[in-house]
Amino acid sequence: MSTHKVVFEPHGVTIEAAHGSNLIRLAMEAGVHINASCGGEGVCGKCRVIVEEGMVDDGISEKLSPEDIEKGYRLACRSVVTQDVVVRVPVESSIDASVLNLVRTPRKAAHVHQPDLEHLKEEGLFLPPVEKRYLELPPPDAQDRLPDVSRLVGFLKLSHDEHRLVVSLPVIQKIPDVLRQEDFKVTATLSRPVHPGRKTHIINIQPGDTTLRNYAIAMDIGTTTIYGQLIDLISGEVISEYGDFNGQISYGEDVITRIMAAEKPGGLEKLHQVVIETVNRIITKIVKQSDVAMEDINAITLSGNTTMTQLLLRVNPRYIRRSPYVPASTIYPPIAAKDIGIALGNHVTALVYPQISSYVGGDIVAGIMGSGMYRNESLTLFLDIGTNAEIVVGNKDWMACAACSAGPAFEGGGIEFGMRAAKGAIEDFSIDPVTYEPMNLTIGNVRPKGICGSGLITIVATFFELGIVNSQGKYNRDLATDRIRERNGSYEYVLAWQADTQIDRDISLTEIDIENLIRAKGAIYSGCQTLLEEVGLTMGDIERIYLAGGFGSYVDLEKAMIIGLLPEIDADKVTYFGNASLLGAKMSSLTNKIRQDVVQVTNMITNFELSETPSFMDHYVAALFLPHTDLNQFPKLKARLDNRRKA
Repeated sequence: MSTHKVVFEPHGVTIEAAHGSNLIRLAMEAGVHINASCGGEGVCGKCRVIVEEGMVDDGISEKLSPEDIEKGYRLACRSVVTQDVVVRVPVESSIDASVLNLVRTPRKAAHVHQPDLEHLKEEGLFLPPVEKRYLELPPPDAQDRLPDVSRLVGFLKLSHDEHRLVVSLPVIQKIPDVLRQEDFKVTATLSRPVHPGRKTHIINIQPGDTTLRNYAIAMDIGTTTIYGQLIDLISGEVISEYGDFNGQISYGEDVITRIMAAEKPGGLEKLHQVVIETVNRIITKIVKQSDVAMEDINAITLSGNTTMTQLLLRVNPRYIRRSPYVPASTIYPPIAAKDIGIALGNHVTALVYPQISSYVGGDIVAGIMGSGMYRNESLTLFLDIGTNAEIVVGNKDWMACAACSAGPAFEGGGIEFGMRAAKGAIEDFSIDPVTYEPMNLTIGNVRPKGICGSGLITIVATFFELGIVNSQGKYNRDLATDRIRERNGSYEYVLAWQADTQIDRDISLTEIDIENLIRAKGAIYSGCQTLLEEVGLTMGDIERIYLAGGFGSYVDLEKAMIIGLLPEIDADKVTYFGNASLLGAKMSSLTNKIRQDVVQVTNMITNFELSETPSFMDHYVAALFLPHTDLNQFPKLKARLDNRRKA
């Protein structure tokens, strides 16, 4: 894809942009403030810029007069870059660049992990648990009356050095007809044992040569969403993927309400059916996208938290939420997919990731395995942030874990205008530190209708660093702006006026909203501190941070550190793994090595119950400030705040 040079004047900032990039998003990336309160839909008309050299496409709007258009004015939110361009941000749309440089923190994002299949192959780890063998068997005759199964097994032993073979009953039922469909030319599907030396199972037989058609499914069974991937076991590539909301949402947003729903008469069966319906819907979708035959799907790997796993398997989760918080099991045997209602062939085995405790489940184990943390010497902090935050610390020699309830703030819950990440959610934000006018960017560049978790973090971090809110999350009521006002006995900042939104009222952020965010981030930070303290470490000992989960992909790291959600660490040491649970499920589909290691890794992880650790509450109370009562834990932020006060 071609790139273009975009220069923002009078700031003298130059940025490389991919062809078709949105101009206002480029400005945000470059640290150039342009007023915008409508989310990028083009209705407020405040993001006016002047194109001095080159051209942009689709920047003309009814908000611009013919005279403005003739002078080169365009709306940044409606303009896309198609060539090198010089853009001037006028006074009414911007501020002095020196002020911006003083108060604005450079935006940084985590390195995104991309699994290297070639590296996997070079290390000899590309060993899918399910393989296919093409056989041309000698047909029986008057001198050779070997039974069909003996003929198949004997030829595999002789020609492919396969030993300790077991043939399943469904294969025995198929063998007589399948062998004769293509004159004894068949493909046998073998399920490899997890540990070498144990029995290999022949799980399917097909007429002709189907060795190039060998697929597996990986699925993450999340509380809110379920994601599936269809994987080619020959190339190791993902050929289709799809995600959908977990149908259980209508029975409760979190695991506790799901457990309570399962305790009602018929509840467990209903929740099981609903999640299986979602799983099957996703399977149908990814199979249709790839035009793969169901007969050629030979395995499915599933990972999810402890509650989701037990509901999936129709196992009563009642005791997960009751002291002493005991799950039914931590390790599950291979299961016939059809036995739990998954709409795959009779030969398909479901492999379920093991759990660690009631609140640290298979999704976290999958993340540990997929990220390679268990093979790394670096002291690593693994964080999966959501309604519940799971924390793992350690390296290849030892690991410890804990879980804490962060509440729903990061997913929009408990925030008056909070919402999940969806079209219309404010996901990025900047503010003019002179006029206090906002620059809202929404998912989809449409009028805002709410605030998602990543946007909430960015807004509060920006407010704090500019002194718009204090360390307790209270607004500075002396600022010269009508956007800070009192409503219902609490103060708020109006992010977007009613006329600029998709809804019938102003969108604001209240002090109560900020308090809920502080509680959520305080729980996560104090959870990290407590876990580290229990193993004799401090934040300063951490060499790497791994972020997992859909939420983490959109978090501005610097902003997360400003509010005290994450410890202050060099951004280059942070890696984002996206859906690490799905990654782990995928890796288990590609290599038996992970399946061999996972039980050992699970057994080496020590679980800590934070609710039973006395120091947790002390750390939590200390973290109920922006960023913390002890600002010395955030030296870079402290230095910036000191410089701002002196300026």
